[in-house]
Parts: sequence; C-alpha cells; structure tokens
Amino acid sequence: MIIKDFYTYYPKIIKLLVMMLDKIFPKLHQEGYKFLVISAILTLILWSISDFLGFVFIFITIWVYYFFRDPERQIIDDETYLVSPADGRITAIQEVNGPVELALDNKKFTRVSIFMNIFDCHVNRSPSSGQIQDIFYKPGKFLNASLDKASEENERNYFKIKDNKTDDCIVVVQIAGLIARRIVTQTEKSQTVSQGQRLGMIRFGSRVDIYYNQRKTMVKIGQNVIAGESLIARF
Repeated sequence: MIIKDFYTYYPKIIKLLVMMLDKIFPKLHQEGYKFLVISAILTLILWSISDFLGFVFIFITIWVYYFFRDPERQIIDDETYLVSPADGRITAIQEVNGPVELALDNKKFTRVSIFMNIFDCHVNRSPSSGQIQDIFYKPGKFLNASLDKASEENERNYFKIKDNKTDDCIVVVQIAGLIARRIVTQTEKSQTVSQGQRLGMIRFGSRVDIYYNQRKTMVKIGQNVIAGESLIARF
C-alpha cells in the first residue's frame, strides 16, 4: 500500500519541487549570461585584492542574476482579458490618442503605464493573443521612466498587435529609462503570439505602456502587477 501510494503521489511531489525551485532559482534570460559572467569574473579579481570589494561584488553578482531572471508565469489564457505586459507599478491611466509612430494618432485609446524598478523582472509579455502587425523602434532620450513625457521623448520600441478578440489593435511600448540603454526584442513582424508570450525585455530600469480600447480597465494607479498574470482590462 505504501509503495502504491508513493507511485501515485510521486509525480505530484516532483512537480511541486520543480515549482519551488523555479520560485527560488528561476531560469536566467539569455541577455543575462554575459553580465553574470562579467560580474563573477570581477568578483574573483576584486576578492584577490580586497575581501571587502569581493564581498560587495558577490551581492552585485546575485543582483545581476536576480535582475535577469525569467520565471515561468501562469497565464489565464482567456481572450476576454488583457494581462499585464510587465512587472511593476501602475503609474498612470489616461485617455489619449494612439502613437503617431504607428499612424494611430487619430484614434482614442486607454493608456496604462507600468513602471519597472531595478528589482522587478524586466521580461515583457504579450497582453493577448494575436498577430504582430508592426514593430517600430525609435531612438530617444533617457529621462526617468516614471515621468509622463518619457512616453513621447525616451528611446522606445512599439509592438502593434492585432487582437484576436476584437480584431482591433493593442499597442505595447517598451520605454527605456534613466539607466536603461538597450531594448531587446524577441519577436518579429507578422509573427503570431499567444497571450503571455515573451515579447522581449529592457535592461536596467524602465517602463512599459499598453494602449487598448473596447475594454474596461481593471487596475488602478499605485497597484503592483505581474507580467502575464495580472489582469489589466476585460472585454
């Protein structure tokens, strides 16, 4: 009986252990490996010079790993909702015209801005399933990403996604911040993406805006959200 029970619950126990390990030691985003190696080498060099500096760089190495973490997320997989494209805090909810860069400035959208600090996971995800109709990169400034004018003046990358639910478009904008200097894209124009699929990431502190219409907003300013899991709006 004990052996039978063991084989019955063994797969569940293994699955639970894997989930626990993923929470404690999530996988590293591909962009993070070189930074982790550089940080580890510097730690070894500085440790040979000074115990204090070596100790400090151990924490920096741990932070680098933590910053580039890419944990798995539980996606709702329901096109009635839009999920958050980023981890972070809601800093603005506004009714605005669409981005002129995508020729959407003649349409009204709800824009939700999500600020990511240096401790948030910086992997960005698609809020809904659909086809990427356009990707547009625009160079710009590196103002504090929490400022409203960062949406118009900072370096940024636009994703125009045809929403499967409404046949209208949803726009996700990666915006570089005060420290960030590189926006990474993991998808291509005309590619079909699923809800919660990874779109890319921004290195070292930044912001993500999402534009949508025909939906009711479910978040409020000051709320913390999780990419791929938190619900931003519903149809």
